[in-house]
Amino acid sequence: MEQYRLGEMEGRFAKLIWEHAPIASGQLAKLAAETFGWKRTTTYTMLKRLCERQLFLNENGTVRALMSQEEFTAAQGEQFLMEHFDGSLPRFFAAFSRRKRLDPEEIAELKRLIDEYEEED
Repeated sequence: MEQYRLGEMEGRFAKLIWEHAPIASGQLAKLAAETFGWKRTTTYTMLKRLCERQLFLNENGTVRALMSQEEFTAAQGEQFLMEHFDGSLPRFFAAFSRRKRLDPEEIAELKRLIDEYEEED
């Protein structure tokens, strides 16, 4: 279940790719050198890790995203729910709301999201 868990530098590098994708891998190496001070080999090693996790694809010298940053964040949330709350959003919400009181705007937003979800069915 480590697919959606990134270390600090993996996360920063992934964000850099999302901001510039699609991008030539050579250009990405230059950008990583400027941004992080990395050598070309470090960039390609890190890119390979992220490609193995199926976040990006490096094909014919072009790096492109297989999943958007928003999709990745949603997958992280789903993974968190599975690992800590047996996939139950209501159990998570119950635990969360015991520690933090929701303000009226947050409650209205949650109601709106639920209404939209029900309308889609």
